[in-house]
Amino acid sequence: MRRASYKGFQRTSTLLRDRIRKAGETRGFAVTRVLTHWTEIVGQETASICKPVDVKYGRQGFGATLTVLTTGAQAPMLEMQKERLREKVNAAYGYNAIARLRITQTAPTGFSEGQAQFQAAPTKPKAPPNPAVQKEANSMASPVQDAGLRDALEQLANNVLSKSKN
Repeated sequence: MRRASYKGFQRTSTLLRDRIRKAGETRGFAVTRVLTHWTEIVGQETASICKPVDVKYGRQGFGATLTVLTTGAQAPMLEMQKERLREKVNAAYGYNAIARLRITQTAPTGFSEGQAQFQAAPTKPKAPPNPAVQKEANSMASPVQDAGLRDALEQLANNVLSKSKN
């Protein structure tokens, strides 16, 4: 098996990317949280007109810059809400992780990489549950007294059993 050859040279950023990310996450700053929970953090209305594209750490190490992508028509609206957006993102982290918010614009049509689409991908409908698996999961969780815990255990057993049956 042949390994990729860099002829002895690699960008320093590629060598240190994972270490920097791990160090940031140990301080409570997980960049992926902004990307994966954007709608919950800023709300459905704001998430429908913009999306986060980048988080850059400053040279001083205090606070990062969050870059948000939007269309040209929505940029003035976001500019007015910039401080509120920053507060919402920082509330999700529990401390002042984002010091600055930068808004970039793109047209709704254009190059394939630059097309702005802010709607979440549609979710696939779940297959109907197998009655035999549901019955077995129900019998496994039935001895539990607490209704909430029983429901959670039944759901967990249903998920595990349906995966193992496939």
